[in-house]
Amino acid sequence: MSFIKNLTLTAALGCAASVASAETVLIHGEAGPNGGARADALQWFADQVAERSDGDLRMDIQWGGALFKANAAVQSIADGVADTGSVIAVYYPQEMAAYGIADLPVNNPDAWVGMRATDELMRSNPAIAEDLADKNLVYIGTWTTSQVNIGCKGDAIRTVADIDGKKVRGVGAYGKVFGEEGANMVNMSIYDAYQGLDTGLIDCSQGYSYAVAALKQAEVMDNYTLLNWGQVGGLGIFMNKFMYDSLDPKQQDVLTSTGADMADEFGRMITTANDNAIASMKEQNVEIIELPAEERAKLVEAGQKFLGQWVETASASGLPAEQMLEDYQALITKYTAERDTKGYPWAPKSN
Repeated sequence: MSFIKNLTLTAALGCAASVASAETVLIHGEAGPNGGARADALQWFADQVAERSDGDLRMDIQWGGALFKANAAVQSIADGVADTGSVIAVYYPQEMAAYGIADLPVNNPDAWVGMRATDELMRSNPAIAEDLADKNLVYIGTWTTSQVNIGCKGDAIRTVADIDGKKVRGVGAYGKVFGEEGANMVNMSIYDAYQGLDTGLIDCSQGYSYAVAALKQAEVMDNYTLLNWGQVGGLGIFMNKFMYDSLDPKQQDVLTSTGADMADEFGRMITTANDNAIASMKEQNVEIIELPAEERAKLVEAGQKFLGQWVETASASGLPAEQMLEDYQALITKYTAERDTKGYPWAPKSN
């Protein structure tokens, strides 16, 4: 009887082990904390992967740089330190030049349009896929910081001429354009901008509406100018190619389709967060200024220099940069038209 019991127990344990081994757990490295809109979107991605795969795939997210810091993400994912990970293109201007196209100061402030254009380009361009494969990487999905705006203490930026002489904390190429327009650029983290504005170390800080709210920067701002210019969109999920290739086609499809859908979900999240942030600033008596279209056009024109520099960098990496930039701008036009005719995917549909 004891033998039969033991045999039955062994069989049960074997069955349980077999069931457990059917689940594939993917380790994801994330340098940021488990909080905020991007963290919510990453958790949404993980939950959706589990649901859409009927539990066959599960994401184990390691937050806060537990596996690697943001500036070590590409090599760590390629080496298999994590199966998937969050990559920020600005840390890799040459290595991830293809993805850096989403950071360029082109004429597109819309978060959803930017993500959709970036996502389609990253999925459909053979040269990008080949370049990533050489690095043992596969693209999965994208986020965005949303449009770059500027908040100031004291005199506001109402025209491009107002930039001259201002002490400004900048963001990527957008900060470089301000420098070209006469701003005194101060190298400062967005997390230090509150103190910088409060103490007068800087007059203005470029950033994102939701971040102003999250970091309570409205407390030290008198005005906030909506530049309606562009965004920083080169941040998203990449996967170790060896691991991706080891999955069956159904599992691969779950990851890539969920990654594509993340643009809609994060678009909803970030648009809502930004709208709420602007409303909150108004309640705190921060003047909200809309940069006139003719002034915005001056910034877009000034940014052309940095688009040209990107073309040179990407071309040196063996990418068809000029064609990529043309395709990217065409995709922005495509999704802008889709938004204008159909509305956002999350917007209520009229009968």
